[in-house]
Amino acid sequence: MTPRKAPVHLLWGEDAFLLREAALEIVGPDMQPREIDGAGWQGGETADLATPSLFGERRALVVSDGRALPDEAMRELGTYLAAPDPDAPLVLCATVPERGKAPAALVKLVEHVGTVREVKVARKDLPTWLGRRAKLRRLDLAPDGAAMLVETLGEDPATLDQGLAQLATAFVGQRLTRELVREQFRGLGEQHIWDLCDRAFGRDLPGAMRSLRTLLEARDDPLMILGGIASRLRDLLRVRSLPERMPVAELAKAAGLRFDWQARRFREQAGRFTLEELVELHGQVVEADRALKSGASDEVVLPVLIGRIAGEPVRVG
Repeated sequence: MTPRKAPVHLLWGEDAFLLREAALEIVGPDMQPREIDGAGWQGGETADLATPSLFGERRALVVSDGRALPDEAMRELGTYLAAPDPDAPLVLCATVPERGKAPAALVKLVEHVGTVREVKVARKDLPTWLGRRAKLRRLDLAPDGAAMLVETLGEDPATLDQGLAQLATAFVGQRLTRELVREQFRGLGEQHIWDLCDRAFGRDLPGAMRSLRTLLEARDDPLMILGGIASRLRDLLRVRSLPERMPVAELAKAAGLRFDWQARRFREQAGRFTLEELVELHGQVVEADRALKSGASDEVVLPVLIGRIAGEPVRVG
């Protein structure tokens, strides 16, 4: 690859949270980048990037969901990258499906002037990743505490990072051991349900079934599990009904979500379904609720529902 001549990066991977964290690490702590969603590109973003600020601060631009960049944005980026500003970091992030590859059009755009890098953390590396995150927060996380966090909260990096934040508040100045993690999250199934929903609506059928099995073996209330699925489905319905190019901050507000990263993730998940398919799945959730309350086995009802969500696309009509 041609040596990098400008701070231009294409980051790609399956997890939007990891991509954003990697992008902010590239930009550095002393710079506040402009962050935009690919679908919300307005035009002129590269002109702003190349124009010095009034007070001389360095500029930076981070683009999430680069796969949603419109054609006019790709043309503008192509023109800019012919002579990019050597002092203005530009980071394009592209979230891809499981086992997906970097978007070819973005690779072609960036590879001759900048760097292209996959961002991922394997499950076996999550405790080590958590250890690094803990150091950034100046937390004393024991290795067995990191392992227990993954065991308790699942494999979603954003959820694990939130778990660290909860532990930091609950046990100020203490070494975060396995016992303290277990004490903090004892009896809570919400994190596992979040993982189940991510896998199911990400159409990862084997992973969704593993998550469901973990919940059922832990004797979590099947109606609580179904309630989590129904809640996620309602969020996806709201997101799917909003304009595709709505900026992510506006999307989060309009859909009633607390965080921008939730909007990014739910937009990606909702995009795997048509609005009609999501409506059909809502009807199947209602049927599952009726079946469970009528005494049907959760070990039959819930796997069937998860199979319909995570398996082949629902056929309507």
